[in-house]
Amino acid sequence: MAETEALLEAWSERSGGEAEAWGRARPGPALEAIASRLSAVPHSFLDDRVSVRALAGDIVGSSLACVAFDDDPRVRQGAAIALWVVASEELVEPFAVSLRSGSPALAVDALALRLAPIADPALWISDDERRTEAARTFLLWSGFLPAGEDASTAMSLLAAVDSLARDQALAEAYEGHRHRAEIARKLQEARRKEAAARYSSE
Repeated sequence: MAETEALLEAWSERSGGEAEAWGRARPGPALEAIASRLSAVPHSFLDDRVSVRALAGDIVGSSLACVAFDDDPRVRQGAAIALWVVASEELVEPFAVSLRSGSPALAVDALALRLAPIADPALWISDDERRTEAARTFLLWSGFLPAGEDASTAMSLLAAVDSLARDQALAEAYEGHRHRAEIARKLQEARRKEAAARYSSE
């Protein structure tokens, strides 16, 4: 299984940057429509025996950065779910704004490389908040804003459910606690040495 940092690095190289993505995003399908498709992914797409590379060729017709990591179960499942959302336009019904008019391959890589390493793809199906995060991430990297939202609203709503940002905040908080505990230990040790020196000189 690939290290999470390696997957995020691969995504950084692929993405071209979040500011540019928000800058080019235009009104797209409803968030609820994407979320509904995410929760209805067929078992055939989740079958480990199905090749993501072959699925990608059939559905988006282009190579994906994530196929280099398709031996990682998180990446494989994230890509398969995203590919289902794209394929569902033909297999279920089209979205109000077709995903084909955006960047569906980039959206697949976004879910597979940026989101899947942080938020288990199984939760995109079963957990409302993680499904919302996946749907918002998918829309952004497809080149769309959720229907009825402007860029500022969409940006703040995605930030509110962003697992990566939440992980970073937890990591920073932990580092802060760890640093303060280390300082406290050093102060305590210094006081102990000072008290011992004072005692031995009396």
